[in-house]
Amino acid sequence: MFEREGHELHLVGGPVRDAVLRRPVSDLDFTTDARPEATEAVLRAVCSTVWTTGADFGTIGGMFRGEQVEVTTFRADAYDRVGRNPVVRYGDRLEDDLERRDFTVNAMAVSVPGHVFADPFGGIADIARRTIRTPASPESSFADDPLRMLRAARFAAQLGFEVEGPTLQAMRDMAPELSRITAERVRDEFVKLMLAPDPVVGLRLLVDTGLAERFLPELPALRMEIDEHAQHKDVYEHSLQVLRNAIALETDGPDLLLRIAALLHDIGKPETKDVAPGGGVTFHHHDVAGARLARRRMRELRFPKADVQAVSLLISLHLRFYGYADGEAGGWTDSAVRRYVTDAEGQLDRLNALVRSDCTTRNRRKAERLRRDYDAFEERIARLRAEEDLRAVRPDLDGNAIMELLGLEPGREVGRAWAYLKELRLERGPLPREEAESELRAWAAREGLGPRQDAG
Repeated sequence: MFEREGHELHLVGGPVRDAVLRRPVSDLDFTTDARPEATEAVLRAVCSTVWTTGADFGTIGGMFRGEQVEVTTFRADAYDRVGRNPVVRYGDRLEDDLERRDFTVNAMAVSVPGHVFADPFGGIADIARRTIRTPASPESSFADDPLRMLRAARFAAQLGFEVEGPTLQAMRDMAPELSRITAERVRDEFVKLMLAPDPVVGLRLLVDTGLAERFLPELPALRMEIDEHAQHKDVYEHSLQVLRNAIALETDGPDLLLRIAALLHDIGKPETKDVAPGGGVTFHHHDVAGARLARRRMRELRFPKADVQAVSLLISLHLRFYGYADGEAGGWTDSAVRRYVTDAEGQLDRLNALVRSDCTTRNRRKAERLRRDYDAFEERIARLRAEEDLRAVRPDLDGNAIMELLGLEPGREVGRAWAYLKELRLERGPLPREEAESELRAWAAREGLGPRQDAG
């Protein structure tokens, strides 16, 4: 259709790179010399759905034979290198469009319908060398769009490629430029990196170049000095290993929230580090401090509220298990197990994975003991779940029953009674209705909340 209208059309960027790498290809990106108005007219004639949300940047999208396609007019952008968005200027040559792209491995194109391969900046050679390099000078490329520095780390994590020397040096030199980018764009790039096959590769790049300091300073802060008189585990390396352990436990694809919680679970340690009188190091309440820091950082990066709550909850609870093995029969009562499950608030499976991942000791005997303890703990949870619905622990009497039994009107006292019954439920498990009513009456008597007296 584009050819019949006298226009060039080229498959470009990620789909070409992934095809060369024999990776799955989806969401096809094209570039054309047609201006957006002409592109829209062609797509409306052949696509079931067309969208124009990117029209200001020359991009028109549509669904073509079940495939999502986006077609962008050749670009020769002019950047003011101060603001956050380019000033769009259309180009007339494919090579100029490819030169403005982020990396050489994404600056290849295939014409359609002619299938002529274009690779003016050596993308194929860089794929063979497993190298990430910019088509133009890295300084010019990153000045145009500083987010490309995060993309370099992301592609290293996704593809297992290395960033070539001059590009890596430019990332170090220009890390402060990342402040020009909105929190939302930084978050989206960070999420893509965290979902990569090996995010640790990209995270090391972010820390080593100083980029992490610009949007996630808690991560490089984990590289605490280890002195000879106060030995403690390398928290930075430990955190990266916990992340890798968590990834190894995934069964249904990448779990973003588990991965972020694994990475950040110990970020409270620098703030809580203390040297004990005997020379050892303590990190008392680093779980509480870490949850607070993670909550603040994720809010600043504009993560959804539910994601912030889930990650901070996981971090706040990640130490809870370690008292389990004290004493006989696990040391915990059924009540304590119920509270653990209830406090996890639907994040129990992730919490289990996080706790298991947190064991990075090289002491095989200790590691095996922890594994056995947690196996036994999960078996207890499963047994109690079979007997009770722990994910929906509620009092044995609802609000209406409480008001009827105690003769109360809706209000704060009903809430207090409900909370008492829930604590009783956690402590003793499900109670027969008569026993629950008897316990509630006894509590009400202690609290001076007897039934209403009839008038007269």
